[in-house]
Amino acid sequence: MTVYQLDQLAIAFGHEPGWLYELYPEECVTEDKFSRPRVIPYLARCAEIGRQDCINETVSKLLENPKNIRILFSVAEQLFENGKLKESMPFYQFVVDNEKDSYSHHFIMAQYRLFRAVLGSNSEENWKAVIRFEPYRKRLLEHYQLDALLHLANTCFSLHQWRDVEKYADELREMAVILYEDELRKKKTKKTFDPINTERHLVVYYGQGYLLKAAALEKQGLYEQAKRYVEGYADLSWFELLDEVGHYEVQKFQLWAKANMYTLEILLGNVEVLPEYLDFLKHNPPEILPALITIIESANKHGFTVDRIIDDFSEEIKLFTHYRDPLNIDRNFRFRYGLAIYRFNNGQHLIGIDETLQALTLSIVKNNEKDFLHCVTTFEAYRNYATDEQKQEYHQILEEVRNDEKRIAAFSGFDLGTV
Repeated sequence: MTVYQLDQLAIAFGHEPGWLYELYPEECVTEDKFSRPRVIPYLARCAEIGRQDCINETVSKLLENPKNIRILFSVAEQLFENGKLKESMPFYQFVVDNEKDSYSHHFIMAQYRLFRAVLGSNSEENWKAVIRFEPYRKRLLEHYQLDALLHLANTCFSLHQWRDVEKYADELREMAVILYEDELRKKKTKKTFDPINTERHLVVYYGQGYLLKAAALEKQGLYEQAKRYVEGYADLSWFELLDEVGHYEVQKFQLWAKANMYTLEILLGNVEVLPEYLDFLKHNPPEILPALITIIESANKHGFTVDRIIDDFSEEIKLFTHYRDPLNIDRNFRFRYGLAIYRFNNGQHLIGIDETLQALTLSIVKNNEKDFLHCVTTFEAYRNYATDEQKQEYHQILEEVRNDEKRIAAFSGFDLGTV
């Protein structure tokens, strides 16, 4: 009997899914050996309906033979491929915890899948995921390495770990070149040619290697060096093996290069390009948030006013609160905090406090202690200008942090009772 047939039997007798599941392992064992065609669907189904008791008992028996670790990996992969990411994680963890060969394919892939599964809006958890996975990145098959390096670089970018971004961006470019040259050789020497199987087009990894390197240099104030790397992805039309998707990606890199050249000029204090930059933004709305971060940062550094610009993009700014992905949550924080400093610098204290409170809330969403402390110290510096309503909102935010055990653990270095 298959697990599907058992489910149909439960329906026929009016029972919930999972009926008699505790008896099914007997169907999976023949002469002390587990039947893969039976036990894999069974464990996957147990995960889907929450029969943890059956999972624990069956896994315990499976692990009596180390060879059965491959079965647990197959269960995890089946769940992963069916979009059951959360359900797959415990099975990948079983593999990581019990496989003694740290170079085996399923061990490395389990580490990679866990890394990808953990990534979210929590900065602390993201950094832990990077640390856990980083030693294994070069043991992945090459096409997985591309995706892994891209995610490592993007994650470190959201965490402001600029030197790590540089490292992974350099490795990404190097790997992309190796695979690109290998793809060209295969195309020229083989009659039948199957492109490498990656999540994104190969040109994406090559271009992102330059883009992320330039971005990391920019964040470290190395603007002239960053320009050289922007030039590396400004025109990728020479890239062979471009299909319709590839040409579309090349156009996106051209757009980003134009935007980022404007960014670097603004950061260097060349405000003469502002009118041209603003016209560019009106035709490219997705670039508005990162552009406003740059404009505010440069205004704070070089002392020019941007009130009119903020007013002109007020409707777009309202939409920033809808972002839920880690990168844009971080961008929104940087925009809000930078705008708070700008308001304070220009004597607009009440508006500055409002922006500080928004930034404080975003720092908690990110679970980033450093950003949290910046916001708290900024509020305290301008507390005398705050209205009673603003003070009440501030204390309410801190009280929510106090009542959240996880937040208290994350912010353990700061005495919330003193603010």
